[in-house]
Amino acid sequence: MTPSDPQSAPVRSVIEHPRAPAQRAPRQYGLFVPQLLMTLTLAGWLGFQAFQQFGERQQLQALSASGAAQEQAAQKLRASLEAVATATAKLANDGNANAQAVVDQLRKRGVTINSSAPAKSQ
Repeated sequence: MTPSDPQSAPVRSVIEHPRAPAQRAPRQYGLFVPQLLMTLTLAGWLGFQAFQQFGERQQLQALSASGAAQEQAAQKLRASLEAVATATAKLANDGNANAQAVVDQLRKRGVTINSSAPAKSQ
């Protein structure tokens, strides 16, 4: 065999040169990475909460704006009902029998009529 022949080359094995394992000192971990993770987690959570509350605030404002028209309509209806009730109480005080029957039925059902309020005409 010739020296250039691959079969004639000496085989080196890992076992021929064993190395003693290096004794390592226990690794000391710092607090930077855990603190960084906690800070990023807290910042993310606060950002998420701020985003959610901003969305809820927008929804509440839209709901409030849509309810304003209904509230005005309800106040207008209540004012007209109070005007009718006041006028009916005035008629009952003047002696109208039908008005007295209506006022009596309203009292039986727990409805009080404020007859001192002036009747509004619309």
